[in-house]
Amino acid sequence: MADVEGSPFSITSLEDELTCSICLSTFDCPVTIPCGHNFCQDCLLATWKDSYSCPQCRTHFASRPELKKNTVLSTVVETFTMRSGRSDGGVFREEKERRAVIRCDTCMEAEASKTCLTCMASYCDKHLRPHRDNPIFRVHQLSEPVGDLMERICPDHHKLMELFCSQHSRPICSLCIQVHKGCSLMTPEEQRSLKESELRGGLGVLDGKIVKNETVLSQMRDMQTKLKDSAVNKKKAVSAEYTQIRDMLIQEERDALNAVDREVESGQTKLRGLMKKFTENIDNMNKAKEEINKLLSQSQTLAFLQISFNMPQAVNFDPYTPRINLDSKKAMATQAFAVALKEHLAEILKQPAEARLPIVKPESNTDSFTSASASGFTPFSPRPLLEPEPQWNLFNLGIPRVPTSHCPAPASQAKAGPKKKAPKQSKKPPESTESKMGAKSLAKSMEHLDIGGKDKPNETTETSEIPPNITSAEKRSELLKYGTVLTLDPKTAHKRITLSDGFTKASVSDEHTNYPDCLERFSVCSQVLTSKGFLRGRHYWEVRLSSNNFIGVGLAYSSIDRKGPTSRLGRNAQSWCVEWFNVKLSAWHNSSETVLANPNPKRVGVLLDCEEGTATFYNVADRAYPFHCFVFPFAEAVYPAFWIFSSGSSVSLCKLQ
Repeated sequence: MADVEGSPFSITSLEDELTCSICLSTFDCPVTIPCGHNFCQDCLLATWKDSYSCPQCRTHFASRPELKKNTVLSTVVETFTMRSGRSDGGVFREEKERRAVIRCDTCMEAEASKTCLTCMASYCDKHLRPHRDNPIFRVHQLSEPVGDLMERICPDHHKLMELFCSQHSRPICSLCIQVHKGCSLMTPEEQRSLKESELRGGLGVLDGKIVKNETVLSQMRDMQTKLKDSAVNKKKAVSAEYTQIRDMLIQEERDALNAVDREVESGQTKLRGLMKKFTENIDNMNKAKEEINKLLSQSQTLAFLQISFNMPQAVNFDPYTPRINLDSKKAMATQAFAVALKEHLAEILKQPAEARLPIVKPESNTDSFTSASASGFTPFSPRPLLEPEPQWNLFNLGIPRVPTSHCPAPASQAKAGPKKKAPKQSKKPPESTESKMGAKSLAKSMEHLDIGGKDKPNETTETSEIPPNITSAEKRSELLKYGTVLTLDPKTAHKRITLSDGFTKASVSDEHTNYPDCLERFSVCSQVLTSKGFLRGRHYWEVRLSSNNFIGVGLAYSSIDRKGPTSRLGRNAQSWCVEWFNVKLSAWHNSSETVLANPNPKRVGVLLDCEEGTATFYNVADRAYPFHCFVFPFAEAVYPAFWIFSSGSSVSLCKLQ
């Protein structure tokens, strides 16, 4: 190897041996195949596609041979490259450039300037002169130099492909026209121009889309920045509020502790005064004892008898331990407030963040609900439009509000005593417009009423006034004492309603169930009653709602109309209901509507007190939160009733546990 390196002439003479027979360039990563020939690895792999054979000796291999680098040959190639002062890449590029140049077909030396598609040959400027000067050649078609003219020859007719078929997307010759009759033909140049125009149009569309996407991305980045800034400001505001709350609580704690300290100091002052008095009494009595002892030591009887002695006044005072403690009104009130405040905050913090504001600020529920509904947003509120539980003023001890009686107290607060007569409600419903319609159009109008959600002309809408005594959540265990097992009556179910789960679930669909016709069945409104009615006692049941939309839960007398226009719950004097219609919750009776704030309950509880003549509706969660109360006299047995309109919705009577 040293001899090879020392002789540049021998290295130069090896150039032919160090050239790949495929790319005609110096070996690049040479590999040896079983027949003994060497090739560039990439060149060899490019020739092996369907079969494996030696490009030089044509020896065929059944399977692809394992290729390994010829390290000796690689070393020789590197030495040759170094000695000759050029790189493999440079040689390869030069070879490629040499082969990329289109030569004149006449002299085979000069670079071609034009290609004649008529003569099917390329010419340099010198040999192109006859085509430019001789009028005979003026009809020949000249183009930019074309490397492989065979690509322009029709393989079927061996003629120049002068046309392009748009339908088949391929060039054709003049003889192919017979096959392509009816096709749109043009020259390749025209087709190229058309395609370039389409591509430029595509570029324009892409540029426009890119600009729009970049604009949207820029807007999103700005939004990200604004969101971050907004979050920082929001966190600062929230932190400031909580800091103020902590400061207020710290100040309140300090004041409370100071109040206790003042009570202690007052008691200590009293005790010190009494202790001083008792100490003085003890001193006086000790002095009296000493005087008595002196008198007793007197030896002369006459002198002893003439001595007078008066007992000190302390003897007449019976000592006592004063009752001084911290059970004063102020100290007890301070501690009670701290306990009540802790429990109230615990109740508030148990609720989701969205539900806390209506509890803390109940007086703003109606306004916020109205404004939110107007803007298309329905606020989440588990206990809306209810007066709050008895609350203590946050930083001043106060007395909880005691509401005036309007609706009977919840079950757990009911006490024995004289019963008040329930106020009578007006039994004169305004005349309904639908009562003047024919039977066929009545059913249709009722369905349209359900879908459109429009109030009838004779209905009055008013803002609900909360019964003042619905002020606190009820313990569910207290209500379950009056739990009643109910089933739905299939004889009353509208044909759109399907009953399942042992007649405890009612679902509504557009398909009619094949129920037999009977007088008890609702035929206009998709409603159903339970099998059991009540005339005496207290009864409680719960209903699970599949959704809070187009569903009504209520009560009805068995005398309710089943087929007329006023058979819908709450649209007559024989029924009462709370009804979810879109985002609106209303209480209905005798075609009079009272709008309520929507707590969006998943489970509704109903407590029926036949003796008091009331029906209270609860939003049942961890506790039972009353949200409406009907007061009415019981003229006959009243039945739980349900209206379901939205297809796919359902109500289920719950098992009370």
